[in-house]
Amino acid sequence: MSASVLPSSDPAAQGVDASGVHAFLDALEAAPEIEPHSLMIMRHGHLVASGWWAPYTAERPHLLYSLSKSFTATAAALAEAEGLLDFDAPVISYFPEFEADITDPRSRAMLVRHVASMSSGHRRETVDEAFGRDPAEPVRGFLLLPPDQDPGTVFAYNQPTTYTLAAIVQRVTGQSLTGYLRPRLLDPLGIGEVAWRCDRTGRELGFSGLHATTDAVARLGQLYLRDGVWEGKRLLSEGWAARASRPRIPTAGAIGDGDRPDSARGYGYQFWMSRHGYRGDGAYGQFCLVLPEHDAVIATTAATERTQEYLNLVWEHLLPAFGPEPLTGREAADAELCERLDRLALPPAPGRPTPPERDRDWATTAFTPSAETGPVLTAGLAEDADGWTLTLTGAMDRPDQPDRLNLRLPGEGWTVAEEPVPTAVSGGWTDVGTLAVEVVFLETPHRLALTCSLADRTLTAHWRTEPLQRGRFTSLRARPGSV
Repeated sequence: MSASVLPSSDPAAQGVDASGVHAFLDALEAAPEIEPHSLMIMRHGHLVASGWWAPYTAERPHLLYSLSKSFTATAAALAEAEGLLDFDAPVISYFPEFEADITDPRSRAMLVRHVASMSSGHRRETVDEAFGRDPAEPVRGFLLLPPDQDPGTVFAYNQPTTYTLAAIVQRVTGQSLTGYLRPRLLDPLGIGEVAWRCDRTGRELGFSGLHATTDAVARLGQLYLRDGVWEGKRLLSEGWAARASRPRIPTAGAIGDGDRPDSARGYGYQFWMSRHGYRGDGAYGQFCLVLPEHDAVIATTAATERTQEYLNLVWEHLLPAFGPEPLTGREAADAELCERLDRLALPPAPGRPTPPERDRDWATTAFTPSAETGPVLTAGLAEDADGWTLTLTGAMDRPDQPDRLNLRLPGEGWTVAEEPVPTAVSGGWTDVGTLAVEVVFLETPHRLALTCSLADRTLTAHWRTEPLQRGRFTSLRARPGSV
């Protein structure tokens, strides 16, 4: 949990109409391909609405994916303020040991501001090439890939650019990103424990892999909204927020507004420009929306591939709820919204806790995948006096490090377990010969759907939202370590 509580207020006192928040919640819950996990709305420096869809909870960290990049940019800003990093310096100047290897003039001309703004000159994602070319030093692998155009002239969403920025910060500070940020950003903001995944070199990834609470995301957004000032103390250099949130490179589409999607409105320093304000943005709906024109911040976590649809719902329902003046006579409406936010929940999957007809075959059968590829190798059921346990063996299993996941089948609702990885399970027997369960990995946006068929002893397993980095079930948690 955070060390301090954010100032809170009834929505109406900050000019927020509760009916607009209700409309947004209605729209989210009516969208079949959007699974919301959390929502925090800040207005005029006050938390006016917050809720978590059970089994997700406020204190749990959540994998932020590329929203991690905005924390990396903040670390770079702090290093610049301390004279350790220069945005106009060549990237190669921070890695003099690569001087003899990096001969391409465009690679040598690449500046820190180019990697900070995704304008390295490459026209493609190069993460597999860079890490494949030199797994021991991915920065070298990246710099060995000649840019297609001059740096600063073309945008490509390209993970090694942020990785390189993060590597520079970690090199010049002599610390991990979290170690460097802890006394300069995390502690002053009141952000509790976070975890950042590392690569094989031991570096924190920078471009992804940060687990933090929604509260931490809201605090970062509020810091940027206030130009780097927190509770009267300046944490970031004056003007940095404006520099980071100014479009440095066009991302796609025409220059005029029109109906362009939010991804086509330009990119700053690890922040996207939006139709309204700007945002930190992570895969599957991890958002830090900073809205200076409304003096508001919206922090979300979710599991959806329809991220533009999610943003459209924000623009359609939440923005009109932000009025210029406090509202009066809204006590009942505010109380109703608070009650609704307190009882938010994801619907559990249907199913009975025991087979409709007792069949000993369920407890003596191993289930194998019906397809050759998938996240699960085998599954088996066991019954004891307290119920049933489904044991999965992961497709990434190794004899020396078993990747086994024991899932206690639920009675009703969601059954939560903390080890070996935080999960929530719902579902059960849907007919005599079918067991269907949903497994939510509670520190990520990921959900696994499983169906066991007794008739042919087969298992089908697929991700509702697939992890972007392949790994073991037991790696789907907020724990520092190598990917």
